[in-house]
Amino acid sequence: MTTEQIAQRLVEYCRKGDFEAAQKELFADDVVSVEPYETPDFPKEEKGLDNIIKKGEKFNSMIEEVHEIYVNEPVITGNIIAFVSGMDLTMKGRGRAKWEELCVYTVKDGKIISEHFFM
Repeated sequence: MTTEQIAQRLVEYCRKGDFEAAQKELFADDVVSVEPYETPDFPKEEKGLDNIIKKGEKFNSMIEEVHEIYVNEPVITGNIIAFVSGMDLTMKGRGRAKWEELCVYTVKDGKIISEHFFM
């Protein structure tokens, strides 16, 4: 797949909130994920597809209700994909939260090798 094709598939999955399917199809086994900051629930950096999927499962278990997920059209330059994404969620025991982040992905050999989130 080209970077453009990966970007379109990734955006399709993210708009549906199907992040695990995106990861399984589009991510390399040795992918690296970097969050904007470390929290008690998640480390700043996670390595490996299996660990990233587990991180997503943990995050999903913390969600009480999804109100909205949106993803803007991707910007692609060379092997980099970027887009703005936002979520409006009610978190278990924490209440409702809205946030927006810049999501940046690096592609190599037809797979995403890194994701980096900025808030």
